[in-house]
Amino acid sequence: MTETDEQLMARYRDGDAAAFDTLYRRHRGPVFRYVKRLAAAGMDAEALFQDAWMRVIQARTQWRRGESFRPWLYRIAHNRVVDELRRHGHVAVDDEHDPDAVPSATPDQVLVQWWRDCVERLMQLLGRLPETQRSAFLLREEAGLSLEQIGQVTGVGHETVKSRLRYAMRRLRDGLEGCDDG
Repeated sequence: MTETDEQLMARYRDGDAAAFDTLYRRHRGPVFRYVKRLAAAGMDAEALFQDAWMRVIQARTQWRRGESFRPWLYRIAHNRVVDELRRHGHVAVDDEHDPDAVPSATPDQVLVQWWRDCVERLMQLLGRLPETQRSAFLLREEAGLSLEQIGQVTGVGHETVKSRLRYAMRRLRDGLEGCDDG
């Protein structure tokens, strides 16, 4: 039977380093994607990601038994990125479009290029969202957290989370107009 995150964290808190290894393997991908997408262009997402895990190590005795692990973990990662954004000022991602469409492409190649263009546009739009909306969106869609858990991570109420998600979705939908025509 697989141990829950909370059981593993309790073991790690009590000194079992192998439990930390399991937690890290289980969550490194999603947490890295969250940090990378929340961070502004030019920020070292890898360093922020590693620093967030170092803070998990340092704060392990502050984790309370019975507390949900994932919101606690994402709160640490979230706070680390937000601190860095504040320190350097928020810079929106504004990458240049790199059209690499194939001349006289087949229908499959056209569809693949259309899909790449839409994904690239989504990533640019995510980078342009205000940090509060981007964070709420990523915690919901990338990390799969509930509205209540997002509120715990970001320190705001349920209605504020709903509002941030609504505004983020509206901006993304408006910016992705035409991507539903594939």
